[in-house]
Amino acid sequence: MASPVVQSLPRQIREYIVEGIVNGRWKPGERIVERRIAAELNVSQTPIREALRELEVLRLIESAPNKGVRVRNLTAADLEEIYPVRAALEQLAASLAAPRLDVAVLEPSVAALRAADRSGDAEAQVRHTVEFHRLLVRASGNTVLAHAWESLGIEVWTNLSIRWLGTRQQSYAEEHEAIVEAFRRRDPRIGELVKEHVLGCAPQL
Repeated sequence: MASPVVQSLPRQIREYIVEGIVNGRWKPGERIVERRIAAELNVSQTPIREALRELEVLRLIESAPNKGVRVRNLTAADLEEIYPVRAALEQLAASLAAPRLDVAVLEPSVAALRAADRSGDAEAQVRHTVEFHRLLVRASGNTVLAHAWESLGIEVWTNLSIRWLGTRQQSYAEEHEAIVEAFRRRDPRIGELVKEHVLGCAPQL
């Protein structure tokens, strides 16, 4: 069995590349050179290729024969496309989770968001927002749904939406507290409320 460190390496590399794209190190259309990243991180090219395959599935990069791997020319429309799919998945997840969810599972994420809001820590806002929604999806008890949600690369796209397009809210905690309260009172519209919440986070074109 592979060690946890080996398993997490492609993810660490993926985050490193995403950070570079978000911060403009690699610009749209620019080539990402595996050898250079391998030298910078002191790793082999194998986990780098795995990370790049994941990013290609997420449509963040593209590869072509004899041209290597390049950053896609992403638009706001590319970022917007994911939200209806994500909203539909989370609407179903919320409906399935409603009868069984212990809201105490979600409360630490809301508390962390409250602290991130106060300090204006955008990175923490993204991290705890994604964690809140991940916990909600897992509470559905449906592993197929959870896998589909994870495959969307929510954290990557949320980061891009906030840092590229400025789709940043004043209070992340407030909206998520409202969702927790809806679960707590067994609101029959919980699925629709979660759907509306997710669609409200989409980039405004």
